[in-house]
Amino acid sequence: MFILKLLLKNAFRHRLRTLLTMVGLVVAICAFGLLRTIVDAWYAGVEGTSSTRLVTRNSISLTFPLPLSYAERLRNVEGVTGLSWSNWFGGVYITERNFFPQFAVEPASYLALYPEYVLKDEEKKAFILDRQGAIVGRKLANQYGWKIGDQIPIRGTIYPGTWTFTLRGIWDGVDAKTDESQLLFHWQFLSESVRKRLGKGADFVGVYIVRINEPNNAPLVSERLDALFKNSLAETLTETEKAFQLGFVSMSEAILVAINAVSIVIVIIIMAVMANTMMMTARERLAEYATLKALGFSPGFVVKLLFGESLVIALIGGAAGLFVTLPIANAFAKAVGTLFPVFVVSQTTMLLQLAASIVVGVAAAAWPAWKMSRIDIVNGLRHVG
Repeated sequence: MFILKLLLKNAFRHRLRTLLTMVGLVVAICAFGLLRTIVDAWYAGVEGTSSTRLVTRNSISLTFPLPLSYAERLRNVEGVTGLSWSNWFGGVYITERNFFPQFAVEPASYLALYPEYVLKDEEKKAFILDRQGAIVGRKLANQYGWKIGDQIPIRGTIYPGTWTFTLRGIWDGVDAKTDESQLLFHWQFLSESVRKRLGKGADFVGVYIVRINEPNNAPLVSERLDALFKNSLAETLTETEKAFQLGFVSMSEAILVAINAVSIVIVIIIMAVMANTMMMTARERLAEYATLKALGFSPGFVVKLLFGESLVIALIGGAAGLFVTLPIANAFAKAVGTLFPVFVVSQTTMLLQLAASIVVGVAAAAWPAWKMSRIDIVNGLRHVG
């Protein structure tokens, strides 16, 4: 207890300098946490995947659809326990700034494959029965103030025209990793409308979602599925849902590397600032440390004082930065809307923030502590701070 009081008094002996150093730590640790959370948000789709779901798409590109006739053959493959399909819609709600994913799905089979979408039974039934109905995630509904029964007009880009859907349900995610920023509507409604408007292209789907009985069988089942359509006009590529999502993340790999690099640079910069503070402190107290050694205190005691003071400053600033991160992250999540479907400061990020604070505190005191442990008593006592 005595040592802690001594460290606190020493840390705040020069209050302005200490407070400015702590402000720098708060900003740095907060920025580090936000950047790490952005990286986590980029991978949120990957983290929210299921090991028992596969995605079958056209082997050429996602922009090429697959025939609906594939469904029955896929369903009968050994190891397959469920099947559904979806189409990317890509419409615009009011203005282009209001971006959020929209998918045309086969309602009953699709919801059966995604138990993480928690929907009331009456809302699920209403959605399945209403051909023009739609359901959305809680985050999306809150963002636009939608309520059950509202009419949602979407201006099509891939599929021209204005498409109006009736909101029949709002799902909640089973946990924080579940995406609540999507709109789902009937694939049959899209298919019939396309047939009426264009007369063709109605019986095609974007991807098939396949549920398997055992995650370890994913490679084997994937081979079986793709073998069905080898050398056909629309060959398939089947991969795990995680691999499918990672394909999208890899497109922005350079951005993620840059963000990670910036987060590390921020920690290094504040480490240099902190080291400068501790070096100034050590120089000012040179005579004091020499006196302690003259009174019989070991060099190790002087080292402990410097390391302790540095850690006290770093931990107080780091803890404050961590607590500031949470409200700023919430404000940021609201500002970006559905750009990041899941934006939550994870426990891992918090631990990394605390670890970064400790590293800064230890590294900043290393050189001053080594120098002070080797000071000559006579020269130290002659020093005037």
